[in-house]
Amino acid sequence: MSDTRKLSHARQGDRGVIVQVGDHGLHDEHAMELVRRLLELGFVEGARVELLHEGLFGRDPIAMKVDDMRVALRRHEAASLTVCFEPAMIPEPEFATQEVAA
Repeated sequence: MSDTRKLSHARQGDRGVIVQVGDHGLHDEHAMELVRRLLELGFVEGARVELLHEGLFGRDPIAMKVDDMRVALRRHEAASLTVCFEPAMIPEPEFATQEVAA
């Protein structure tokens, strides 16, 4: 099962698909300019994103992979992107195989 939330709430290692760019209820000039810039950078609906790195202070800025490129954003900019995140993969324990000498 996947969950949908703002990209600004993502943690390192989270990955998913962009389902909405911008907040369709806001139409002020600043919000529309931000949406235009995000679209030009490749943050389009259907693009795959993965959060690669978070800044040391306040976890800002964040570096992410968008399809095949890497981009850094401030968290307040990432709040304009809604992402359907994949469930976290829980690694299975690796069992060491030992050969028994006969």
